[in-house]
Amino acid sequence: MRSENLITLEEAQRKPYLEPLELREFLAREIPPRGVVLDPILPEQGLVMLYAPRGVGKTHVALGMAYAVASGSPFLSWNAPVPRSVLYVDGEMPATSMQERLAGIVTASDKEPKEGMFRLLTPDLLEVPMPDLSRRDGQALLMPHLENVKLLVLDNLSTLCRRGRENEAESWIVVQEWLLELRRKGMSVLFIHHAGKGGSQRGTSKREDVLDTVIALKRPDDYLPDEGARFEVHIEKARGLTGDDVKPFEARLEVRQKQSLWTTRDLENVREDRVAELSREGLSVRDIAEETGIPKSTVSRIQKKLRAEGVIH
Repeated sequence: MRSENLITLEEAQRKPYLEPLELREFLAREIPPRGVVLDPILPEQGLVMLYAPRGVGKTHVALGMAYAVASGSPFLSWNAPVPRSVLYVDGEMPATSMQERLAGIVTASDKEPKEGMFRLLTPDLLEVPMPDLSRRDGQALLMPHLENVKLLVLDNLSTLCRRGRENEAESWIVVQEWLLELRRKGMSVLFIHHAGKGGSQRGTSKREDVLDTVIALKRPDDYLPDEGARFEVHIEKARGLTGDDVKPFEARLEVRQKQSLWTTRDLENVREDRVAELSREGLSVRDIAEETGIPKSTVSRIQKKLRAEGVIH
């Protein structure tokens, strides 16, 4: 059986599939600079992965990012400069939960997307199973709904890409080729994934090769279950980004009067506050490190800074 990705010699001769450009011709080409869909982490024609362990808040963040893009508004430490059309494809969330979360976002927001700018596919409201996007025929079923879409959100890989094994690079190839095809068509893609037992994204590392940005959500070492969605945001891969654009921060979601309200804090400030609190209680550097998960050398550096500022003695 011939692979669907291969072409015959006769086909290649009839149509030049590969057309190398001479250096001067390439440099003379007017190639528009990439803009940003969600500044600074999601570029136009960008491919982004957001991953975290179960229950940390992946879907909360993905919905917030999607809504910001559709409405042209800020979210966490990022900002969508202009509204862009979004299709959110959910693979597992009950429709009632999805409706509740989106209602909380809309109620808390100062901006609302124009009609048609935020569309949603959710399995509970379909008469057929959600397409398997690790198969060409499953991708083909979704393509008619992607016309004019600038951001496609896939939540999540485990439920939407069901063919093959996650830890096998070969299983990812069909999905990767499709993502690159969408990028060529001018689309950005954000896909959500689970973290493995070791804390990194689950499955093959080849998944990260073509990505512009990899975002990891991590529970703080001092997290308590009654705090709900509180986590650290780490940018693990970011093409072309440095400095403050990739600094980790802490985010927390609180629901008040049915409004989803987010707060963020610089992670360094969070650590300083915690070290100051434990230092005042008389804990040693070793004890603070064990309590917080912060390396001893970092605890010592923070204490030195806090003493210089007169925060602790």
